[in-house]
Amino acid sequence: MRALSATEFLDVWEHGLAQSPAQRALTLVALACTETSLEELAQFSVGQRDAHLLALREQAFGSQLASITICPACAEQLQFHVSTADIRATSSNAELAAPLYLTHADYHVEFRLPTSLDLTSLDPAADIETNRQRLLQRCVTAAQRGGMEVATTELPMEVAAVIAQRMAEADPQADVQLALTCPKCQHAWQSTLDIVSYFWTEIDAWASRLLREVHALASAYGWREAEVLALSPCRRQAYLELIEP
Repeated sequence: MRALSATEFLDVWEHGLAQSPAQRALTLVALACTETSLEELAQFSVGQRDAHLLALREQAFGSQLASITICPACAEQLQFHVSTADIRATSSNAELAAPLYLTHADYHVEFRLPTSLDLTSLDPAADIETNRQRLLQRCVTAAQRGGMEVATTELPMEVAAVIAQRMAEADPQADVQLALTCPKCQHAWQSTLDIVSYFWTEIDAWASRLLREVHALASAYGWREAEVLALSPCRRQAYLELIEP
């Protein structure tokens, strides 16, 4: 995986404004993993994709992730930091590509892990349950009840819930849970860390800041965007301090 330049990150940001989160994630990974075709990357499990995003985020912004959340018990605002090493899961490609099997009550189900291709097929305008059913239909490859074939749509909710749980267990990087404790009331809970939305929020803030810097330096010195982006962050900041009133 290679590091992306400032110009490439700006291009991703510009195109990503019109993309879904799943499309943004795939675009980022595809730019960084030029040795792998887009078709292959789209078949990565969500956890494999997120592992690459985590590594790319580490290259771009460092190993520490800072966030703010609200205690669900007392509404206290909680600031916390987590290291990329603490949320990095290890799974082999062979394990992630292997089919999964489930026996629950008298149901026998064969399924696979969701991929980026599955996520990009979902409708952003649809409700959560509709997309959950669509994802289940794509990932379940065979289902039987009492030896008889059944359609995915006929699986009861409890079986679908167990399938989702097995998916999370088999692909832990796709479902990162942070154990948090409120310092005020000592309430403990788990919070999901979605690296796609977290990383995109950082990219969005970075791009807005960088474009303001380009505007200021272009206005002061007549430089083109490419010339400003070619400067190191340290040198760019030095020039900005020279033109500040």
